[in-house]
Amino acid sequence: MFKVGEKVVYPAHGVGVIQSIQSRVISGTEKTFYMLRILENDMTIMIPTENVASVGLRRIIGKDMVGKVYKILRERRVEIDQQTWNRRYREYTEKIKTGSVLEIAAVLRDLFVLKGDKELSFGERKMLDTARNLLVKELSIARAHPEEKIMEELSDIFAH
Repeated sequence: MFKVGEKVVYPAHGVGVIQSIQSRVISGTEKTFYMLRILENDMTIMIPTENVASVGLRRIIGKDMVGKVYKILRERRVEIDQQTWNRRYREYTEKIKTGSVLEIAAVLRDLFVLKGDKELSFGERKMLDTARNLLVKELSIARAHPEEKIMEELSDIFAH
């Protein structure tokens, strides 16, 4: 169970705040919902409390995971799939949809490595922005640092 005011991660949408927990009658059955406001775009999503596991709603990562994320980002000996950009794009989309911060970090790293080798497609550039935004928002909350500081750290990591 999440509490009102708690920050959580909703896969592919990013960090949100549980604004309220409400009961509604749907098709004659009473269901309880988390009313989640996504911070990035102010969108509100109703998530049935019974579906939390299936949609992948989770808490913000802890300090232990932050180190693992940075380790993935710093890894440079990565095997970039030499398949067509749209197959890679589909693969990256699936990884982002998992909501796993480690998968998102791997997507960001792979796209930055790829960007060093060749021009990214429009879709890949958008994917890079999405992965970066999801990661920056969560790392900023997990580390209690402003997003700008996290962005600077990522820039430093990928500048080398």
